[in-house]
Amino acid sequence: MPGPIGVFDSGYGGLTVFREIEARLPQYDYIYFGDNARAPYGPRSFDTIYKYTLECVRHLFDMGCRLVILACNTASAKALRTIQQHDLPGYGPGYRVLGVIRPTTEMIGRITRSRQVGVLATVGTVQSESYVLEIHKFFPEVQVFQQACPMWVPLIENNEHSGPGADYFVEKYICELLEQSERIDTIILGCTHYPLLLEKIRRYVPQPIRLLAQGEVVAERLADYLERHPEMEILCRKEAQRTFFTTETPEVFDANARLFYGKDIRSRHFELK
Repeated sequence: MPGPIGVFDSGYGGLTVFREIEARLPQYDYIYFGDNARAPYGPRSFDTIYKYTLECVRHLFDMGCRLVILACNTASAKALRTIQQHDLPGYGPGYRVLGVIRPTTEMIGRITRSRQVGVLATVGTVQSESYVLEIHKFFPEVQVFQQACPMWVPLIENNEHSGPGADYFVEKYICELLEQSERIDTIILGCTHYPLLLEKIRRYVPQPIRLLAQGEVVAERLADYLERHPEMEILCRKEAQRTFFTTETPEVFDANARLFYGKDIRSRHFELK
């Protein structure tokens, strides 16, 4: 029986990805599941992130989702592969879990001319080296330079990213990345929060360096995936319904979600056992 497409994030940033998926593929039903009560995932161990992510994926499967997108860099980096290899076979061929890192890295070879790429991401994503490993898997000749941006997410989540005080930290991390190589011609924004800083980031990234935000890329690659996999596409219901669940208090989630999603929502609370 067809069901909605599930979109999961440990926090709010996944809403920037969902926003682009919804705009690109509005005909499908979606369930967004935010494990906000246990966020952030980044400082937690691999085992804990895997456990939490799998738990939420299973809940989405129980809600009827056959296809789940991990709209979270931490979950994609530290849990996706284990879920795909260890857990999905038990569900059978009609279930899939996809992440945000691989679709982004698959685009790099078509974009970079200098074969030198930068990644701006959280400390956890940088330490996991997921972007380095995935890019080298597809394009071993491409050099990858990473820069952690520990202040960006707190600025966004405290709604201070639009003010002039944020400019210092935006310029600081971009300069530290570009100091690693003068030949970087493409920069990946490796965190789903970062599109909210895009205007400021563009201000400090010299032309003609290209910025690659995940939402648009993931939406494009998801459309391509569904076209190439009609056996999965037929399992995705098309009634244009949207449902939002959060492990946080819905009033808190709804108030914060507008910043990332761009419009008002009404979520439901999901109690984790």
